[in-house]
Amino acid sequence: MAAKRGRTKDFEAALQKLRGEDADISEEAAEIEDYIETLERLPKAKVLDLFQRRYLRAVIIGVGLMVFQQFGGINGIVFYVATIFEEAGFSSSIGTITYAILQVVVTAIAAALVDRAGRKPLILVSAVGLVMGCLLTAVSFYLKVHDLAAQAVPILAVSGILLYIGSFSIGMGAVPWVVMSEIFPINVKGVAGGFATLVNWFGAWAVSYTFNYLMSWSSYGTFILYAAINAAAIFFVIGVVPETKGKTLEQIQAAINS
Repeated sequence: MAAKRGRTKDFEAALQKLRGEDADISEEAAEIEDYIETLERLPKAKVLDLFQRRYLRAVIIGVGLMVFQQFGGINGIVFYVATIFEEAGFSSSIGTITYAILQVVVTAIAAALVDRAGRKPLILVSAVGLVMGCLLTAVSFYLKVHDLAAQAVPILAVSGILLYIGSFSIGMGAVPWVVMSEIFPINVKGVAGGFATLVNWFGAWAVSYTFNYLMSWSSYGTFILYAAINAAAIFFVIGVVPETKGKTLEQIQAAINS
């Protein structure tokens, strides 16, 4: 903020404090000032600008990841996880506590891996796990509806939900936000990020609103639907999403538009 307002001394003092008294900040300070000057020279972007050919592919990637993140069922499952466990014949309190602990642990692991394993592999592993989790849960509800293998229903349901939550936490939960922050040119980053976030929140509302209706329609069919969406996410990531780890914006843009 100080750099943007032209308060160079305050900006450099703050950066020096952040990096340490013995750190050489000259190169980083010059890069930040150059970035700000470049940003101020560029025209302010509008939402309609996002649909220009040069930005469209990045917008498809950012928005697409948000669509798959939400429409894969996460908010419906999270908001109604206790109900899901109860309907499957498992203790909702034990299931919810286990789910919460797993989510925290796996998210911490994902944070450590995102700059080592890369963004794309984590999302792919996550999506595969989401498909498997949905299918396990779907099988459990299918067995329950048709009064088959009653003893296996709670085990399959809990295994499926925990696999789903763990898989979401390892990649699809946080990594799309990381990718989104890296793929947009600086002049449209704010508008594009806001648009993708709007799509994300609309998806969160839509999935939360429709979950009970879908479960009333078909409990196992609901999870088969989510499995299909997460399977589509795998093909989307393989075919469209670039790896952004360790790359400059210019390199990412070249990969996107190649």
